[in-house]
Formats: sequence, C-alpha cells, structure tokens
Amino acid sequence: MEIALLQALLSGAAVGSTYALVALGFSVTFTTTKTLNFSHGEFVSAGAFIGMSVLFLALGKPITSTSFGGEITGNGAQLLALLAALGVMGLLGWLLYLLGVRPFSRKPGMSWVMSTLGFGVILQSIGLAIWGAKPVVVPGPVGDEVIRLWGIGIRPQEILMLVVSVSIMVLFDHVMRKTMVGKAMRAVAHNPNVASLMGINVNAMMIGAFVVSSALAGLSGFMLAPIAQASLFMGLAVGLKGFSAAMVGGLNNARGCVLGGFLLGVLESMVNLWSAQWREVTIFALVIVVLAVRPTGLFGTKMVEKV
Repeated sequence: MEIALLQALLSGAAVGSTYALVALGFSVTFTTTKTLNFSHGEFVSAGAFIGMSVLFLALGKPITSTSFGGEITGNGAQLLALLAALGVMGLLGWLLYLLGVRPFSRKPGMSWVMSTLGFGVILQSIGLAIWGAKPVVVPGPVGDEVIRLWGIGIRPQEILMLVVSVSIMVLFDHVMRKTMVGKAMRAVAHNPNVASLMGINVNAMMIGAFVVSSALAGLSGFMLAPIAQASLFMGLAVGLKGFSAAMVGGLNNARGCVLGGFLLGVLESMVNLWSAQWREVTIFALVIVVLAVRPTGLFGTKMVEKV
C-alpha cells in the first residue's frame, strides 16, 4: 500500500507539472493584461503537433504521417522540434492578441472571451484538416524506458517535466519580483494609461505576455505528447485543469499557479487509486470550495482599486 501511495504521489506530481505550466500561462496574460486565452488548451495540442511534425520531417517522412514506426530521432531533431513548437506557438499568441484581444480589450463587455474561444475552434479545425483526429505515439527526447526505484516506476519524460516546470516557475517568479520587466508588467496590469505616461511600452508588454503564454502552452504540449500521445483533443482536459489550478492557486501569483497545478495532479492521482469515476468530481468540487472560501485562490492577493 505504501508503494502504491508513493507511486500515485510521483505520478500525480508529473501530471501536475503539466497543469502547472498551463496555469502559469494563464497567469502571465492575466497579470499583464487582465485577460485570458480561453483557447489555451488548443494551443497545447497545436504545440504537440508542431513538434511532432518537425520530428517527422527530420526522419524524412511527411508531416501527415500517423506513426514513427519505432524510428528514433536524435537530440538535435528533438531540440529543433522544441524550438519550432515554442516559436510557432509564440507567433500564434502574437496573432491572437492582435486579432482576438486588442480590438476588444478597451471596450465594455467581454467580447475577447468569445474571440479567444473562436480562435481555438479555428486552430483545431485547421489541425484536423492537416493531421486528422488519430492520436500519434511520439518518442520522448530522453527515452521511454521506465526507471525503477524501490518498486516505484517513473519515466524519464516525467522527471524532465517536473524539473522544467519548477525551473520555469522559479525563473518567472524572479522576473516578476526582481526585474524591471516584471515591475513594468505589473504596472501595465494596474493602470495601462499611467504606465504609458511613465515611459512603458504598454503594447509591447501585452504582446510579450501573449507570446510567452502561448510558448508555454507549446512547451506543455511538446512535453506531454510522449506520455499521453499527440492528439488534437488532448488539450481540452489539460487546459481546463490548468485553468482550475490557476484559480485554486491564485491567477496573480506565479508560485500559487504552479503549486495549484501540483495539488490538482496529486489529488487526481490519489483519488484514482480509490475510484477513478470520482476523480473529476473531487477535483472540481475542490475548485468550487476554494473559490467559495477564497475567491482570489489559496495564494492570490486581493486587487484593491482606489477611486
């Protein structure tokens, strides 16, 4: 029983690291622009397929292939695929802001919610037209052999996801708290007009937030694909749970978002030991309870507006 609990804890932390990266992506845009990308899940799926397509090209196969056929890609190809996923998704984030957020950001109402949702539907439809709906097993950059420690099994890809998630959290937290860029982002979020008067390029900050957020989504998809298979529908659940993790941890707190992701991942894995059908019920019940008690999340801070 102890081994099963430790296995669930480790596996949950690995899954939670994916939720943490997605939650951090939500935090980046909210912290800077007070808006969210509700097509973030589709961006996760797109990142997985962009990286997969580059790997197919490296093997001399068409991007519409449905299997790697056991062929192994080199580290150079994996690095190129990662850079392509980050770059393309960052570019899509820039387009999303220009076409789907900026035209509505200073108008009454929440038109940007529908525009970001619509952007995700368009993105998924284009993906289905190119790659189809069939999931693809993607080789991991660090191998797929399970590592056994004291009876507990973990894949190298899961270890990599844990390390990357924590590293990015630490880096982003440092940027937000200790650098001029972080201070400028917080100033833009608080009052864009005053920030502009202080010499801050508000438009560049907002574009940068969406580029970074979308690149994080691409990174999430690229790292998740070797574990969960690349599918154009994989991002829906990941995006929803990543958003839930951000709400539980606190949208305006990078540390809280990441911790919220790990919390949901571990909880999901633990409940799965008991009864899999209660997994989703438990997670979203927790989200509702936390928001009822602390609307800003466990680690979020209340935004006070002076009038």
